[in-house]
Amino acid sequence: MSDYPVRISEQMFDDIWLPEETVAVRNKVREFADRVIRPIAHEINTTAEDVNKFPWQLVKQMGDEGLLAIPFAKEHGGAGLQYPTLATMVLLEEIAYVSSGIAAAIIDVPLILFGHTLKHAKPAVQQKLFPQLISGELVGAFATSEPAASTDLSVRALQTAATKVAGGYKITGRKRWITNSPVAQQMFVLCKMDDSMSMFLIDMSSDGASVGEPDKKMGNHSQLTADVYFDDVFVPDENLVGIEGKGLKAALTSLTLGRVGIGACGVGMAQAAFDFAVDYMKKREIFGKPISQFQYWQFKFAGYATELENARNLYIKAAMIEDKKRSGVQQMCAMAKLIGSALPGDLVRDAIQVCGGYGFVKELAATGQQFPLEAIYRDCKIGEIYEGANEVQRLVIARSIFGK
Repeated sequence: MSDYPVRISEQMFDDIWLPEETVAVRNKVREFADRVIRPIAHEINTTAEDVNKFPWQLVKQMGDEGLLAIPFAKEHGGAGLQYPTLATMVLLEEIAYVSSGIAAAIIDVPLILFGHTLKHAKPAVQQKLFPQLISGELVGAFATSEPAASTDLSVRALQTAATKVAGGYKITGRKRWITNSPVAQQMFVLCKMDDSMSMFLIDMSSDGASVGEPDKKMGNHSQLTADVYFDDVFVPDENLVGIEGKGLKAALTSLTLGRVGIGACGVGMAQAAFDFAVDYMKKREIFGKPISQFQYWQFKFAGYATELENARNLYIKAAMIEDKKRSGVQQMCAMAKLIGSALPGDLVRDAIQVCGGYGFVKELAATGQQFPLEAIYRDCKIGEIYEGANEVQRLVIARSIFGK
């Protein structure tokens, strides 16, 4: 649509809790998203998975604008913010407001999963890859899931194996559902070694490393996923992350932060659906009055406004707990994901219902107008599944209450 709806969050939500640096990040990212991403968002959100359509130019633009530096310390060439996790989650919300797929493909996986794991790599590897990641020259991937191992990341379930050889390791196995795998130059890979697991950085141009065609998914089309194959891929000693046998800890630490990111993305999508529906209800009249005057829909969206406030505050609190290194971060991250990922599905379903055909359609042939709710409805479901299914998040929260 040429006329974008008013952001109701500006009227309803107060950034009173946020540090000034985070508010500045929100303003900067929002301006970039509106100027650069929004004009191409509909095409991105509705075009089927295609390696040739991966938005490399957008990655570089985000690097040039300094957005990819937001999560990282100055020692890595980053922005050096006091609250980097919080700023990263705000970045995700603002990008997901216009495109969840872009938020996942360019921010969540490369900067949180890949970038956070890179902090634990050998110094020489960090010095080489951080500048490329922050400038937008490098797109990274993070591989834990396999055909028979995703929620259950145990030695029993994992099949991808590493064997020690002279000067390094040989990796053999297969990964599945790996975001950015068709385009990534570097990939962190979780492997089993005897009775433990280790994490390795694999150069995807290595002999024996290959990637299948992109999966055809329900939503998040720009978030390319595919199977990845390793056939005796040699990895030098320096590409071991941390020490042998501690790979699961490295993976779960990154995934915990990723869960907050999923919650933030959910808030962005939910807010976008909310804003579109409210704008429509104010303008559309039935039986002689705007839909917004019908109490049923007033009560529905009053409830959603409250849930949006709660979901946004949860991810902000989880991020601040991480930045301040306080205890309880694991359960708070689980809560942020649980609430933030569930909300957009409920909200956009009602948004489509109240908007009728204008909620269900992608593009109106008679006028050429484009509509966003259909894509949000498809995109939001994956948030309840990946980076730890929501059932797992409930288990994490329950354990914090009752113990293991």
